[in-house]
Amino acid sequence: MNTPSTSLITGRCTLVGAGPGDPELLTVKAVKAIQAATVLLVDDLVNDEILAYARPDARIVHVGKRGGCKSTPQAFIERLMITAVHEGETVVRLKGGDPFIFGRGGEEVEHLREAGIECTVVNGITAGLAAVTALGVPLTHRDHAQGVVFVTGHAKTGAGASEDPTDWRALAATAHNARLTLVIYMGVAGAGHIERELLQGLPGNTPVAVIQHASLPHQRHIATTLDKLQSGIAEAGLASPAVIVVGDVLRGLAAAALPASATDRFGT
Repeated sequence: MNTPSTSLITGRCTLVGAGPGDPELLTVKAVKAIQAATVLLVDDLVNDEILAYARPDARIVHVGKRGGCKSTPQAFIERLMITAVHEGETVVRLKGGDPFIFGRGGEEVEHLREAGIECTVVNGITAGLAAVTALGVPLTHRDHAQGVVFVTGHAKTGAGASEDPTDWRALAATAHNARLTLVIYMGVAGAGHIERELLQGLPGNTPVAVIQHASLPHQRHIATTLDKLQSGIAEAGLASPAVIVVGDVLRGLAAAALPASATDRFGT
């Protein structure tokens, strides 16, 4: 495929992770990139307070994208990025969390390179990490979890997409045998399906936490067990954006959230 000569491209593009929401969790490098941008293409989940770092004359374009909701087409966003760079702009694609963890950053980098544009990436704190940290819980622990798996609960849509490409049963068995923490993004809408499938390989009393609006003042969460995942979400009225965390690292948190008579379900 023929690509434009990079010597003819005067603008530049940076994919910047805006973190989970709390502006104080931005990296210094992210702030510098935002301050230098002449054009910002901003995801729906980015906290508006972060835009205070933008220069007064910057052009800010909101390109909403949220799982399960009507979103700006990805191809349109990519065209905006490429066009702005060719116009000589300093473009920042501002994305919630980290661009390379369920942020479509990989797809955008590929399309930019096909257009002859090299871009840089600034990492952000991903929501799954911020969510458990806000609860005082680790993702790994030598006594409880030897690793962590980030997985999406929202399947790709459109041409060539399967109904649900994730083999939840195999994932559950692996998590159980290898003592892994599961962090599920965009899984609230499919919580019933996820619960049923994970129960094929994990005990029903496996601790679970669901965290909505991680790191923000209005953060909410529930601590429950895998066999009550869907009902717990419904009873609490939780909705996206939220992260589901499954694993023994949550054992103390889940036990503390239940009546004393129920703690024996966790083997405590």
